[in-house]
Amino acid sequence: MEDFDVVVLGAGAAGMMCAIEAGKRGRKVLVVDHAKAPGEKIRISGGGRCNFTNVNAAPANFLSANPKFCVSALRRYRPSDFIALVQKYGVAFHEKTLGQLFCDGSAKQIIEMLLTEMDKAGVTLRLETEVKGVAKDGEGWRVSFSNGPVSCRSVVVATGGKSIPKMGATGLGYEIAQQFGLNIVETRPALVPLTFEVKTLERLAPLSGVALDAVVASGKTRFAEAMLFTHRGLSGPSILQISSYWREGGEISVDMAPGTDVFAVLKTARTATPKRALATVLGEILPKRLAQLIAEDADAAALNMADLSDVRLRAVAATVNAWTFKPVGSEGYRTAEVTLGGVDTDGLDSRSMEAKAVPGLYFIGEVVDVTGWLGGYNFQWAWASGWCAGQAV
Repeated sequence: MEDFDVVVLGAGAAGMMCAIEAGKRGRKVLVVDHAKAPGEKIRISGGGRCNFTNVNAAPANFLSANPKFCVSALRRYRPSDFIALVQKYGVAFHEKTLGQLFCDGSAKQIIEMLLTEMDKAGVTLRLETEVKGVAKDGEGWRVSFSNGPVSCRSVVVATGGKSIPKMGATGLGYEIAQQFGLNIVETRPALVPLTFEVKTLERLAPLSGVALDAVVASGKTRFAEAMLFTHRGLSGPSILQISSYWREGGEISVDMAPGTDVFAVLKTARTATPKRALATVLGEILPKRLAQLIAEDADAAALNMADLSDVRLRAVAATVNAWTFKPVGSEGYRTAEVTLGGVDTDGLDSRSMEAKAVPGLYFIGEVVDVTGWLGGYNFQWAWASGWCAGQAV
């Protein structure tokens, strides 16, 4: 039976980073994944250009039952550290809005960089290999795979969450955690489009494909980014962001003309251009299809501005500046970018990611109950948590 110092389950962002760091420290490392290729989430991220970190990444950008857990890792391995690695390999990148960093070229450059680093660190990578079981074996571990067992001193679980099952996502990491007595914080799809019930979909069908800037809020949490109407409901960055905070039965409020007092605009137009149609005036603030639908919903599509009272104008303005609705659900793990919840951080050491009650067992990346905002934050958690575990195994 082969023997390793460290076996990493999962060849994603966190797993590869951990393997690199452990290998640099002279550890004999095996990385195993059931996929045909490593780093599949890296490959598809950012439209194929990989939003590999965010220069603004800080604990406030992450959700967890214990918000303080991520502080140590994020401070010890910062965005600047990963940026330095990217620059070392000459990978060209650019900053988009809100501190998001993307490759100028292909996300495959990040994967190749990590694979090269793994190779330099002497890491063994085995793909298309399924995990059959993990068991304590005296002072160490015995991990059974579809091609036979191996022994090791440490096991690192970097299997990700449940999001995007068509890419092979499973609940394996949670099963391993529970097998060894760790708790799981309830999991749910996050960074995911939200859906409407049938009647609302029928009414909003003409808006499918319409996009606009908006401020979207759930409770006291709000995000100001683009929003997109779809044939199922709503998507776009602002909706994906708020989906991590929204819960079934809760309301979401949307300002579809942020920074504009729509009532004031409409009242001025009524005086200045009384013969213009409401949809025409709204069309100067909103996409024309949306403006037309709002006018129709207000039973004012055939009316001129002069025909509309303050009460009617206030109602229309509220629809634009404070549209409130209840989604019926989300598109689920099928399209969710990440999984909210996961291995309870109360059972993990925040510096090493090791299970407090199970020496030699580590959990990193998305499988842990630490979930970032949209925009490179989850990759930064993967790099940081993987790096920390790599220093400890």
